[in-house]
Amino acid sequence: MKNTAAWARELARKHLETPLPRRWAHTQGVARQARTLAPILGDQADLLEAAAWLHDIGYAPNLVNTGFHPLDGARYLRDTHHADNHLCRLVAHHSCALIEAQERGLADELTNEFEGQAPKFSDFLIYCDMTTAPNGDQLPVEQRLSEILGRYGPEHVVGRSITKASPELLNTAHLVRYKISIAYRITARPR
Repeated sequence: MKNTAAWARELARKHLETPLPRRWAHTQGVARQARTLAPILGDQADLLEAAAWLHDIGYAPNLVNTGFHPLDGARYLRDTHHADNHLCRLVAHHSCALIEAQERGLADELTNEFEGQAPKFSDFLIYCDMTTAPNGDQLPVEQRLSEILGRYGPEHVVGRSITKASPELLNTAHLVRYKISIAYRITARPR
């Protein structure tokens, strides 16, 4: 589907803007981050931006089924919109979701329905999500992880999951930042 990002933006707006304005602000910030990667992603930029718009759609009150937003969102996209499999998998696996799925006892459902490994470009989605605050502003990944842990607390399922996922999230975000710096250095060279 060409221009999937525009469709995704409107779908996310429909489900998040009014009932969850703070989540909508975060989603807009994640999509802004994704757009900054367009020069290095080429023809895959639209897919990443669409995933950025839709990564938290499973929080929408009218879409909650399991209470695990990556799975609820991916199922909604697959079952209601027959969305591209890669897009559904990006939503299902965003930001080390499998770790939280294990904590919630939903790992088998997630991996049976959306494969066991995060799809291509998941690292870029992690970067976008983990460098965007709840209000949509950019921030370092370390601050984002601290904010999530502070919001939920260490005993909450999200707190336990983010603690387990932190090394991978940190490493991935720093690696993507490095890839971005290299890509921009190459494109900025005089010819």
